[in-house]
Amino acid sequence: MRRVVITGMSQISPLGANRVTAFERLLSLKNCVKFMPELEEFTRLNAKLAAPADNFEIPAHFNRKITRTMGRVGIMSVASAEEALKDSGLLGNEIISNGETGVSYGSSSGSLESIIDFYSMMADKEVKTVTSGSYVKMMAQTCAVNISLYFKTTGRLIPTSTACTSGSMGIGYAYEAIKNGYQTVMIAGGAEELHPTQIAIFDTLYATSQKNSTPELTPSPFDKNRDGLVIGEGAGTLILEEYEHAKKRGAQIYAEVVGFGTSTDGTHITSPNRDKMKSALELAFKDANLSPDKIGYVNAHGTATLHGDLAETNATYDVFKREVPISSIKSYTGHTLGACGAVEAIMTLDMAHKKWFCPTLNLNSVDEDCGKLGYIKGQGQEISTDYVMSNNFAFGGINTSLIFKVNI
Repeated sequence: MRRVVITGMSQISPLGANRVTAFERLLSLKNCVKFMPELEEFTRLNAKLAAPADNFEIPAHFNRKITRTMGRVGIMSVASAEEALKDSGLLGNEIISNGETGVSYGSSSGSLESIIDFYSMMADKEVKTVTSGSYVKMMAQTCAVNISLYFKTTGRLIPTSTACTSGSMGIGYAYEAIKNGYQTVMIAGGAEELHPTQIAIFDTLYATSQKNSTPELTPSPFDKNRDGLVIGEGAGTLILEEYEHAKKRGAQIYAEVVGFGTSTDGTHITSPNRDKMKSALELAFKDANLSPDKIGYVNAHGTATLHGDLAETNATYDVFKREVPISSIKSYTGHTLGACGAVEAIMTLDMAHKKWFCPTLNLNSVDEDCGKLGYIKGQGQEISTDYVMSNNFAFGGINTSLIFKVNI
């Protein structure tokens, strides 16, 4: 079994269009949630809040030929991957296209705007909006495929379209591909574009925040007065590399991926299962051959939904049996869906290197039914640790847990 390290990272999120600006915004302890007037045109849509990635601009060199097969989610994923490869020092290296590099990347869905092309055909009984690029933009594997085509990778392609675990699953499967000797380098992560229909999905489940007049006060993960989640968008890309290869070329190493666990509930399509969440964390520890007392910080999925918060925090306590420091980045970015696993892993590693971990915003009074954990509040917490964990959970009862060793 080979060691797997992270040699490049890049993120686009409501916090910022790059890692530097995103971390600066994180330090400001202010969320990115906005009232969206354009949502008022949708009758019976209660939530009018979202967290857009406003600072992202399409790179100037992304011409029409390049973007004709990409919706916004595809563009963000490719742009993020390009910056991550630059960061790793591998952009333009022959290893990208010689079969030694693969792609493990996902999103909840493709570009939802393209689905309208097909709806128009069925509603009007006329093929007028469907183009040769309509399906490619909307297909579940659009991010992974567009990344592969843009960089001309010829290795494995693993589309991880598993809703809110798309990004974390992308990292986990990339790690396994290198660990087991199938690839030397993997471009891994997840992305999601903001769309009114995504907000509607959670609105119909009574899971969205209704604090339309006070966007700065929501979401409120783990708080007894939480009232639901807010949808965001973005993309996160990590370059995973076999350790000896990275060491030989003198690459910077952000962290080592030492553990990955994933499980499925097998019980309910949307209601989380505490015991199966717990099993994903246990599998990650087993894979890492590590005990829970070594973890200095846990990045929570932390959606600010009642059932999600309770199941996750109690499952976490079931494993740790102590008040492990924990916080939710979604209190800043909203729920970036397929992007969250990658964006949050990157932010967690950046915090670990700074030895400072963000508080959960709007956490004033922890719900007494949540697990007895070390909820970070106020100004954040200074922690020096070698190991951090990042957890994500998705519709379909899909659970993921990643463990990173920070100091190599």
